[in-house]
Amino acid sequence: MAIEKTKLNRTSWFLCTAFLVCTVAIMGTLACGSPEKDTSSTEADQEAVIEFEGEVKAAVGKYIFIPEAGGFDIVVQGSLETEDTDALEGKQVRGEGMVDKENPSVLIAETLEIKDETDNWRNIFTRTEEVVMDDYVDLDQREEFSPIKGLAYNKKDSWEGMERAKVYGEFSESEDGQKLIVYDPEGNEELGRVIIDNMTDFAKFYMNKLGLFEKFYFYLTVKETVDWSIRRRTRDMFHADVLFVGLY
Repeated sequence: MAIEKTKLNRTSWFLCTAFLVCTVAIMGTLACGSPEKDTSSTEADQEAVIEFEGEVKAAVGKYIFIPEAGGFDIVVQGSLETEDTDALEGKQVRGEGMVDKENPSVLIAETLEIKDETDNWRNIFTRTEEVVMDDYVDLDQREEFSPIKGLAYNKKDSWEGMERAKVYGEFSESEDGQKLIVYDPEGNEELGRVIIDNMTDFAKFYMNKLGLFEKFYFYLTVKETVDWSIRRRTRDMFHADVLFVGLY
């Protein structure tokens, strides 16, 4: 019995020691934190060349959109050899690009080829310039635009004093110029009109890209108010520059 008791004590001591060692190891891991994540593969992915090919559905200025290109807004910085970017709409193109580190939804085109009438590919662009996107409005910047509360053509206090705003409306172009017909997004009632002085290529690009829709949210720089004598007759509320167009 004494021998058995000794063996039992030794076994118990061994198990307790093992438990303590494991506990210390676990606590040490928790105290030090999890091992540092290897970001080399992530950085490599960001630097990877992305190939794209498909039909250009929208092209304005330096921006083109190809649905097959994974939803990227593709930036073509520089002149094409044979055509303007706008002329690419409806054409089959292919190329290579790099993801913009500051704007992950943007693909910077490095090369671009177009398929001609004989189904042959010919190069029309190789990037040689630094990318400049001074009219690009990212997600964080869109938060700076607020809806105008109580908007109506006869309530100038609702927009005066605002620098950046967004309204829900429909683009209209006539002999009187470019305007926005502004609607109540809830009841679809016309509230008034906004005179467009300028619209960036990026805004035009998105309006073209969202061509299946008639009404959008227009992100504006609010400018001078239209005089009341004209406002009450035409319902033109104020002048604005359009910086972005979106569905929300």
